[in-house]
Amino acid sequence: MAKELRKYEPDYAVAPGATLKELLDGKGLSQTTLAVRSGMAEKTISQIINGVAPITYDTAEKLELVLGVPARYWNQRELEYRETLTRIEATQQLEADLEWLDEVPVKALKERGYVDSEADKATLVRLVLKFFGVSSVAAWREAWGNPVAQFRGGKAKDKHPGYVAAWLRLGELQAEAVNSAPFDADEFKRALADARGMTMLPAKEWAKKLPERCAAAGVAVVFTKEIPTAAVSGATRWLTKDKALMQLSLKFKSADQVWFTFFHEAGHILLHGKKQVFLEFGMDATTDEEREANEFARDFLIPPAHAARLPYLKTRPQICDFANSLGISTGIVVGRLQHDDLVYPSAFNDLRPKLGWNA
Repeated sequence: MAKELRKYEPDYAVAPGATLKELLDGKGLSQTTLAVRSGMAEKTISQIINGVAPITYDTAEKLELVLGVPARYWNQRELEYRETLTRIEATQQLEADLEWLDEVPVKALKERGYVDSEADKATLVRLVLKFFGVSSVAAWREAWGNPVAQFRGGKAKDKHPGYVAAWLRLGELQAEAVNSAPFDADEFKRALADARGMTMLPAKEWAKKLPERCAAAGVAVVFTKEIPTAAVSGATRWLTKDKALMQLSLKFKSADQVWFTFFHEAGHILLHGKKQVFLEFGMDATTDEEREANEFARDFLIPPAHAARLPYLKTRPQICDFANSLGISTGIVVGRLQHDDLVYPSAFNDLRPKLGWNA
């Protein structure tokens, strides 16, 4: 992302009234005389000179007639003065919020180009607020600090909420670039059937086809690189009533776990409310919604009628034949066997493709 251009911005503001006083002194005019000639109250002129009252468009016109200085000059001076006051006040507030930077992953945002790595701390606060799309730390706490969410994973409460929020925001920004059709549940179910077959494809192929297929059903699927200590494997939320966002990371590194998380999130989209936010930190289910989503993913990938054969899969050829008969990857079968304690945790790991981020 392009860095913001820097320009000199003084840390003080000069009221246009100071210029007005210099002009009056230069012409040998008193405030009383200006009041009489302009038809304004002497108190108003005093307030303008002391920076209390603004120069309005009407006042600027009167000053032009009396003093010969164009009204546009006074209007521009007033605008610059008020802008500078606002900037100084904002900077003071930003400096008061420096501790907030410890709550968010500034280093990761710098590395990914969302904030200027050379910015001073006050500017960093502003840039990070801009990244989150909020105007203040108070607004950030309201919008991002404590999202209403369901969590999969017993240690979810131990995570850093500011880091999780940053990961979610990255996905939201990615989703803005996804052109999707209005959500259609039946079309999404058909997309899931297609996705099931994609599990047999190389990652470089399904990573492109899967988001395109889901977008046609109204679901934006994005892959967002993990932020250290956030440790989120997936998330689902509705951006609008017609557009769902499914956000996936490669936290678990293996393709079958990413696929399970995908179908787990799909379960949330089809089974649960549009006002809920679901974040996944692990594979454990701690709520009814998470258990339902786990069951949806489990049974969609390996239907119960076929799952009865799992305990009898003892060799590589048997696993490969079973996977081919169902039209799914061998990694998904091995992952299920390991999860159900039907084989050792490390057994057949060579049949579970690993994933990584491209540089």
